[in-house]
Amino acid sequence: MQPLAIITGILLGTSAAIAIGLSVVLFLFFILADEHPRLASEFGALAISTVIFVTLTAICATSFFATIRKTSWRLVAQASMWLGLTVTVLYYLP
Repeated sequence: MQPLAIITGILLGTSAAIAIGLSVVLFLFFILADEHPRLASEFGALAISTVIFVTLTAICATSFFATIRKTSWRLVAQASMWLGLTVTVLYYLP
């Protein structure tokens, strides 16, 4: 396996774990929002974060597939993955 494929796999696993964790928390907030009104104020930011990481996971999965299969468009997929990661980091930096 190529080193770039390993790095891509690590980014895929990390973003997928964060996306799943955020999705579970979003689901719990949705269930508990009626009983705890303070949770409702956090729902929008949590939904945005969930969408960001689900999108990043999809981009990383595409890039991982392209890298493993050595497709002709793997460089475009890699560039998209690094761009998505950069945008995500810039979104969360103050």
